[in-house]
Amino acid sequence: MSKIAALTPKRLAIGLAGLILLGLVIQLIPYGRAHTNPPVTAEPQWDSPQTRALFMRACGDCHSNNTTWPWYSNIAPASWLVQYDVDEGRSAFNVSEWGRGENEADEAAEMVQKGEMPPWQYLILHPEARLSAAEKQALIQGLQATFGGETGGESDEH
Repeated sequence: MSKIAALTPKRLAIGLAGLILLGLVIQLIPYGRAHTNPPVTAEPQWDSPQTRALFMRACGDCHSNNTTWPWYSNIAPASWLVQYDVDEGRSAFNVSEWGRGENEADEAAEMVQKGEMPPWQYLILHPEARLSAAEKQALIQGLQATFGGETGGESDEH
């Protein structure tokens, strides 16, 4: 008898029940539901309101204290992934706590230019974060003007 034939309706039902039970049990793990947005203590001096708006639209959920927590951020295991991404994003580069600790601002424009930010998995569920080519270029130039960086340095046009 082949392995496929061994999958009886009873075994499928037991397997499905096991998956449902596992799904319910992992909801008891507390990580991923804190959903705190600490206060904004200081922001960088943006080169323009457009740069800030583009940044907040495409990057702000993970790189500021203004995170919008979607419904699925309350359901494990998605909640774990969302919380991890926000924690990592805020620790690397947080525009809401400007001047506190290390910020990787000089790399921001380069990451957008290389297509590494925003990450593809974020864009799947956040289509509003997709930038047109013109918006992406405007964001890159604005980030360079605001933060400097390896791809363009400080702007002297102000």
